[in-house]
Amino acid sequence: MGTKQTVSPVATKNSSHGSPSKLKASSTSSSSAMANGKPKEANALPPQKSVVVAYICWLFGGIFGLHHLYLHRDRHAFIWWCTLGGYMGIGWMGELFLIPEYVRDANEDPQFVKQFVAKLQAYPKPPYSSKRFVGQVMIGHLFGQVCSMAIPETLVGGWDLSFLHWAIPIFVSLGVWLVGNIGREQGVWWHCLLAACLAYPARYLIYDETYSLLLTGLISALTFDGISKQWRRTPPRRGSPGERTFKLTTAVIIYCAFWGSFLYFNGTISDEDGGEVPIHEALHNFLASAWWTDLKQALQDTYNYAQHHGWYETWKEVFESMDVDGERNSYKVLGVSATASQAEITAAYRKLSKEHHPDKVKDEALRAQAHQRFIEIQQAYSVLSKIKSNRRRKNKQYQQEDEAIVL
Repeated sequence: MGTKQTVSPVATKNSSHGSPSKLKASSTSSSSAMANGKPKEANALPPQKSVVVAYICWLFGGIFGLHHLYLHRDRHAFIWWCTLGGYMGIGWMGELFLIPEYVRDANEDPQFVKQFVAKLQAYPKPPYSSKRFVGQVMIGHLFGQVCSMAIPETLVGGWDLSFLHWAIPIFVSLGVWLVGNIGREQGVWWHCLLAACLAYPARYLIYDETYSLLLTGLISALTFDGISKQWRRTPPRRGSPGERTFKLTTAVIIYCAFWGSFLYFNGTISDEDGGEVPIHEALHNFLASAWWTDLKQALQDTYNYAQHHGWYETWKEVFESMDVDGERNSYKVLGVSATASQAEITAAYRKLSKEHHPDKVKDEALRAQAHQRFIEIQQAYSVLSKIKSNRRRKNKQYQQEDEAIVL
């Protein structure tokens, strides 16, 4: 289905006197709209979005930009995902009364189009918006800071990667450009990039990285606002679900990769003595530990067992080893074998109950331990008695069924 084109009256007037070549191209595109034998109307409205659904998405997934995904505002959704709803939900709450307008924009509502055309006639370029400008500076600063944190502070394979800090202006400008291209406004990226690259060397004069990044984002946003910003006269192209998923997934993976680099190379954890150990060293030590070696060997043995006996038998063995009914542990507590009779279990229970009865312990410090042991003995006896009783009942039932069959 086609997308309705929103243009200014001036653009419409100029297009009415097009050259023959343009008219020919127009007719060619019209014929391509007949592909697959299904005619497409050039001015057909996009699939209509619901305000109710948008509010539901905003309520239950708005902090991750779900309502923006629903309304095909993918850039906005990505920013909300990176900042958890616009810096811990501040932007998300501020959209409570903006969703109807977002829905009208997505639906190409005639009233919205009329208001937008009036803006085009009144302003040659989008007017200054403090909210958008602050968002550009903040997201540019965030992306630059994430890039800075991801650069390893130590040697990696004998290489000093500190020179990668020159890539910080790229990500600052990307953050500024991303916010600037949300909705009905747009601009080119290289203006932001050039401004960020020119402002970035101020880091050698401003030793606090926070302020140097803030200045870089501010200069980049001013350049976008003063030079690059213009109206998006046609609605953003709606990509296919596969295309949108690919782009968003790629952006999320790249963003997560920078955070992963920061945690792996520059992150630290505290040891038992309160010292800080780099995460990459802690991970290396963990992979060489006996616990991980034993776990890996157990998983390998389980896989080999499954190859010979099948996964169903393997799952039965694993389930039994979990001892979900507590039978194995109860045998261990009472000190009897798995083949012990109910009489042997009862005898062991009475003997241990007398030995570990709390009233026989005179020392107050040991009485709590004896009480805990006494409770374990009682629980073990209760578990085994119940299991034995259930087994006797089942065996009796099976014997009666067999006798009935014989008769």
